[in-house]
Amino acid sequence: MRNEVPCPAISAGRRGGNKQKPMLYSITVDKAVYEGLHQVVGRRKISQFIEDLVRPYVIGIDLEAGYTAMAADEAREAEAAEWVDAISEDTADEMR
Repeated sequence: MRNEVPCPAISAGRRGGNKQKPMLYSITVDKAVYEGLHQVVGRRKISQFIEDLVRPYVIGIDLEAGYTAMAADEAREAEAAEWVDAISEDTADEMR
């Protein structure tokens, strides 16, 4: 049997601008994980930490819209092009 402890209620609602009332759930995690969450993340921040980690996997991400938005950012694209050029030059030098 794993060394498990019940984690206090975890909020499933968004904080900030969303006025949706959070839903509370209890989850069970390994004792070492629970203690690590308290040490690394801190009390009263665990729910948001877990939500931020899980959200992309359960809500879904519109990658195409994200890439389109990044491509529209001209400063970002210029910086990325400079970075690719620099890497290409470094690689070409190493091949000689």
